[in-house]
Amino acid sequence: MSNTTANRTLYALISWGSSMLLVTGVSGGLGQLVAERLAGRDDVVLGTRAPLPGARRVDFDDPESLPEAFAGVDTLLLISAGYGEDDTVIARHDAAISAAERAGVRHLVYTSLTGAGDHLPYALAHRWTERRLSASTSLKWTVLRNGLYAELLAFLAAPGADGRLTAPLADGRLAAVARADLAEIAVRVALDPAPHAGRVYELAGPRALGGAELAAATGTAYAPETLADARKRISASGALDFQVPMLVGTYSAIAGGFLATPDTPDTGDLHALLGRAPLDPLEVYAEAVGAGTGR
Repeated sequence: MSNTTANRTLYALISWGSSMLLVTGVSGGLGQLVAERLAGRDDVVLGTRAPLPGARRVDFDDPESLPEAFAGVDTLLLISAGYGEDDTVIARHDAAISAAERAGVRHLVYTSLTGAGDHLPYALAHRWTERRLSASTSLKWTVLRNGLYAELLAFLAAPGADGRLTAPLADGRLAAVARADLAEIAVRVALDPAPHAGRVYELAGPRALGGAELAAATGTAYAPETLADARKRISASGALDFQVPMLVGTYSAIAGGFLATPDTPDTGDLHALLGRAPLDPLEVYAEAVGAGTGR
């Protein structure tokens, strides 16, 4: 018996008579938080293309590896497959969904992008993936439209050594959300997906943050640069070609006010799925800046 056949048999035996959840992308920021919340469960398998003890190899750029990775899986938590050109991300997500269909996965939970983010350069791949899921004839699905992370703000709007915050946000605001809150929701939905079948949840943050507030929270002065200056700075930083318009476009969407609408207290999806008040994104931002962990 080949190693591949033996592994498939083992996975089938492990999952026989039980419901198995596979979480992809557990080496990423959101995936790590999800994995921490699921640690110790014998009905959960972690997946990543990075070497990780105890995890299945899940590499969307290698579709031939996916049948073995998805064997015996009942629910798949598909964490969006990272940055890349649109065609690259679409190909990854299509490979994952197609493999899930062939493997007999019953429910797929996908971490998408907030509907307010349609002006962002990377929205297209998310919307394509949502459309691909809605067209599936075998999968039940749930879409978690995540707002931009408060931790990402700590990267986009980190104060400089000169004591100024120069991110080109103009007077715009961002309804940022703590990544930990999104991880908690993903876990709750993925462990009991049936009540959420066919649902699209909007998970914007509880308050909209502007440059002046971010500066005050870090004891700096707000002196926004122009988008042109930001483009030059990012281009000179060694960023990949696709990252330059991605980052500049994110600044532009925030500055234009397209991401400023927060979740509705007590009745919005974020509050409802958490069952509690969400974390304060301004506090999360300030903590990430202080720890140098923004991303």
